[in-house]
Amino acid sequence: MSKQVTIVGGGIIGLCCAYYLRKEGHEVRVIERGDITDGTSFGNAGYVSPSHFVPLASPGIIAKGLRWMLSSTSPFYIKPRFSWDLIKWCMTFWRQANEKTVHENAPHLNNILHLSRELTSQIKNDIGNQFHMEEIGCFMMYKSDATEKHEIELAEEAKQFGIETKILNAQEVQALEPDVEVNVKGGVLYPIDCHLHPGEFMKTLRDHLKKMGITFQLNTTVTGFEKNGDKITSVITDKGNFKTDEIVLATGSWLPGVLNKLGINILLQPGKGYSMTYPNMEKNLRYPAILVDDRVAMTPMGNNLRMGGTMEISGLSSPVLVRRAEAIYNASKKYYPGLNLSFPGKEKIWSGLRPLSPDGLPYIGKHDKYENLVIAGGHAMLGVSLAAGTGKLVEEMVNGKKTSIDVSAFDVTRFGA
Repeated sequence: MSKQVTIVGGGIIGLCCAYYLRKEGHEVRVIERGDITDGTSFGNAGYVSPSHFVPLASPGIIAKGLRWMLSSTSPFYIKPRFSWDLIKWCMTFWRQANEKTVHENAPHLNNILHLSRELTSQIKNDIGNQFHMEEIGCFMMYKSDATEKHEIELAEEAKQFGIETKILNAQEVQALEPDVEVNVKGGVLYPIDCHLHPGEFMKTLRDHLKKMGITFQLNTTVTGFEKNGDKITSVITDKGNFKTDEIVLATGSWLPGVLNKLGINILLQPGKGYSMTYPNMEKNLRYPAILVDDRVAMTPMGNNLRMGGTMEISGLSSPVLVRRAEAIYNASKKYYPGLNLSFPGKEKIWSGLRPLSPDGLPYIGKHDKYENLVIAGGHAMLGVSLAAGTGKLVEEMVNGKKTSIDVSAFDVTRFGA
């Protein structure tokens, strides 16, 4: 039976939810605070990476110690400030970042990554590949002995999940990058990974959804909800009220504020990332790569090159820290000394907010407070990687179907929400 489904949030998660719900015949409205021409889904590295099966909350992060987390030029930075929400998040993150929890959570993350990888290819075949998806793999490159040891151990672990890996020395890595000098000890190539232009993916998907008959209510702020018992009946906005049968909240880093209007608390912090895009490269990379020692991502996008990284937990409205972008640029020069690039001006530094749960797993599921509410958020750096899988799972939940994979680890109330 066709329902009126309202999706709050027009990022890549919201759009993929809309795609699958509309394919099932539902009337879908997307309410978005912006105009879907920019945002976190536009400036990221564009990876769809089953290789990223280790959650962010891992002993490897904690092992770096407080000195790393409090350095404003480090890959992972927490801005010191008093915030009870931040304190609760940090305490939970600390408790979750242990070997036992990672061992329990990695299979669930692996399952949704593989589901999403397959579905992303299907979306490409359905709507066309105007977003330049390339299915050639992704490198994890390293310069130190310690990082090499760690990455080879991860490669062995990946094999247990059925993920193919290729461990290459410096000469073998260079052979795959004949146009640019590479200065590394070696790298692990994950052939299953792919990359795409995330901004073009968003635009292509948005245009396809319009042709499917989905309604977009843009530049619109949600101010509240009308309820009748345990059902949400209408979304109240600054542009009017919109009645609904089902509601999906996919508002990224703004999810806690929207849920507060429903009397629901959720542990989530915005993690700012930075990127810079260099157009019309005369000599470009052929493979995307993560520079593991510095936690920097490098992505060739046609003739363009994007470099990005860092995780800065500093709130929703913190200013751009140029020195963090400089750290990304400096890392790229260490790994690719032949790249003829200069550091761009501040106006060309992009930043966006990734929604972080305390255990590195997304929140995907119905909430027991309202029978017609589905939450989809907390995807951290894996928004593009997990978008298609999340959209499919949300469609199955709205329709009361058995989900494609076990979703118990993504329970939206697992931290007492």
